[in-house]
Amino acid sequence: MDEIDRNITVALQLDGSAGLAELAKVAGLSVSATAERVKRLEERGVIRGWRADLDPAEVGCPVLVHVLAEVAAGPEDASFRAMVRESEQVLECHAVTGGWTYLLKLRLANLAALDGFLSERLRAAPGVRRVQTLLALHSVKETSILPVAPAEIEE
Repeated sequence: MDEIDRNITVALQLDGSAGLAELAKVAGLSVSATAERVKRLEERGVIRGWRADLDPAEVGCPVLVHVLAEVAAGPEDASFRAMVRESEQVLECHAVTGGWTYLLKLRLANLAALDGFLSERLRAAPGVRRVQTLLALHSVKETSILPVAPAEIEE
């Protein structure tokens, strides 16, 4: 990615609804050249999609929970990953180091929904040895904006 691509991606993260004319000003290019850059960024997978940034509380899922899970290796692990992919409450799942296998980020409507998910889905999944939940009391920072690295200078 060069500096122009970097400027475009940063601008789009800040305002995904920015029009091509606005992006062209940021990029220092014509509208058509900017459109071509955006298209190439999509084709390369740099831009993975277009979404609205919703307020979790306003759409009925104000409860934020992180869960550490230890899962047995083997077929149970594959079953666990499939369950995670199918669960809309799971926003993120990461394989981690240390004494745990996975770190999950959940959004739910209330504590009863959390209890149901933990007992009916997570702890019931084959191979789950133990879980630890971390209930967020409030969020100091929550963003999906990535710190786009500066373009490398060619020598």
